[in-house]
Amino acid sequence: MAEVIDVLSLYPKDMNIYGDSGNMLTVERRLSLYGFEPRIHYYNQGDAWPDHVDMILGGGGQDEGQRKIIRDLCKRAELLRGLAHQGVPMLMICGLYQLFGEYFQPIEGDRLPGICVLGVHTIGEKLRLIGNLVEHSEQFGAVVGYENHSGQTFLHEGTKPLGEVDSINMGNNGADRTEGAINNNVIGTYMHGSLLPKNPGIADFLISKACMFRYGTYAPHPSDKGKAELKRLDALAQHAKTVAMHRPR
Repeated sequence: MAEVIDVLSLYPKDMNIYGDSGNMLTVERRLSLYGFEPRIHYYNQGDAWPDHVDMILGGGGQDEGQRKIIRDLCKRAELLRGLAHQGVPMLMICGLYQLFGEYFQPIEGDRLPGICVLGVHTIGEKLRLIGNLVEHSEQFGAVVGYENHSGQTFLHEGTKPLGEVDSINMGNNGADRTEGAINNNVIGTYMHGSLLPKNPGIADFLISKACMFRYGTYAPHPSDKGKAELKRLDALAQHAKTVAMHRPR
């Protein structure tokens, strides 16, 4: 019997724009090809929390979507911080990246408290950072995606960025050339795209950490057919990455 990995999609009704659901599809597919049994859960505000979670994926959303889920997110803050501390891998895109920090101050309206999983804070600005994005990650190499955000995020002392960008007017805040943040096994980033289909190395990082959390070891066992399909998917991802890296911003 295949080992089960429970994957949670966090607030997919309100925080899922610019194709972020593709991250879940990628994780589900790669888990299956590696010989695991993915069990997918969807959590929206007011839902019951699953009995077990090995990985959490969250997407982006507009300010309105963030306001819809903030009260429920704060109720789950202690749980999420505890899971992060235990090593549960998480990927938070754009709007949820902001709310996993200390706070988000929109251009208009009240400040939204974050849940302090990542050492960042975000300030809404009129300047919008938008376009294709290539960053250089110490851990993952070249990472490609698409950013579209007016919130400008600043890393706190000791917080490590996911990667660095080549010029200003892109990335976390358009000034310090950082993009995203990573703490333990939690990744926050502005990269839509979806991110994981073009960057399978990050998907495999999340998968390996989920297995380590659940079973204490990571022992993928793809079939010959699975190996061939993974090779095909990785080649497609590399081609997409090459095209994206040469595409005008």
